[in-house]
Amino acid sequence: MSDSGKNPLLQGLPLLEDLPDLDGASVLVRVDFNVPLRPCEDAPAVVTDDFRIRAALPTIEYLGARGARVTACTHLGRPKGAPDTRWELGPVREELARLAPQVELLENLRFDPGETANDPAFVEKLVNSHDAYVNDAFGVSHRRHASVVGPPAFLPSAAGLLLQKEIEALGKLLGQPDQPFVAVVGGAKVADKLGVLKALLRHVDALVVGGGMAFTFLAAQGHDIGGSLVDRDRIDDCAELLASGTPIHLPTDIVALEPGAAFGCDCGSGEVRTVGADIPDGWQGLDIGPDTVAAYAEAIAGAGTVLWNGPMGVFEDQRFCAGTAGVAAAVAACPGYTVVGGGDSAAAVDELGLADRISFISTGGGASLELLEFGDLPGLAALRGAPNAPGHTTP
Repeated sequence: MSDSGKNPLLQGLPLLEDLPDLDGASVLVRVDFNVPLRPCEDAPAVVTDDFRIRAALPTIEYLGARGARVTACTHLGRPKGAPDTRWELGPVREELARLAPQVELLENLRFDPGETANDPAFVEKLVNSHDAYVNDAFGVSHRRHASVVGPPAFLPSAAGLLLQKEIEALGKLLGQPDQPFVAVVGGAKVADKLGVLKALLRHVDALVVGGGMAFTFLAAQGHDIGGSLVDRDRIDDCAELLASGTPIHLPTDIVALEPGAAFGCDCGSGEVRTVGADIPDGWQGLDIGPDTVAAYAEAIAGAGTVLWNGPMGVFEDQRFCAGTAGVAAAVAACPGYTVVGGGDSAAAVDELGLADRISFISTGGGASLELLEFGDLPGLAALRGAPNAPGHTTP
């Protein structure tokens, strides 16, 4: 049975060892195979990064070694509740067949509108003919979707090894992390992360802010932000956060692009200039500057625990990647416990060859933030209600 004494998130959560005898059983496994695809001319698309498929293999192998027949199910892309050739799972099925040939893979869950609507009829369709259910998809466990919250009401259920690993790692941040605890948060919009910022300020010793969201904070301090991204409806919220008493580190210099110039993967036009915290009219701030990178690295270096989620700039444009690269290097060099919260941050440390120097890299950026904000996730709560969950009693 699961030992939840050291991690409240594991309280009542059924793990694989809590499942009944699996010999000959049919097990439905919710995985997150939302992998990148590259279209090929006159040929099926191919999977360009199989990390998420490989991450599910320990759970699949555990079940198979105990005699279970495994059926995996996943979403891919954002189809609108109907079949879409762009998001068919053929390329994923081919890659899975190479890595785990004994596993059946259902078609894209989001081809059916019942998935995102959590339709009981779709849940019934999913659980039909299966004897047990395993959730190994942390990246969607914050969604109240049919395949995430539905099956535990009907089948003996468990968290897979990948999901368990996520809960154990992130639970350290919610428990008693080694001090000082420094959170580094980037990304585009304050509105997307306002809730988690408020939650983090109750736990961290310092908050480091970068990315497009930094300009709303700078605006709250009265700085000129030129043509940079700003969420004017959230300036007062940022001012409130700045007055919380917890140190919040903001950029002191900015890498900016001249007015009207384009930026992104394939852009290289326009003058780029490093300016202070006040940005000239029309110029767009697109990365933190070298002085800020140094200051952020110093804050990270002395941390006992670091959480990083979100890039410091438009790192897919080589002119504006130095901030993200500098923070990634600082997190990798930190001797404390370091967690990278999935998404673009995880992609950055992987691209920079630093992944093996991070204590834990989450497979779910949005899910990790919601877990930190709310202290639980719908997918975990559903598992605790399964008939085989530790301490579960039938109403």
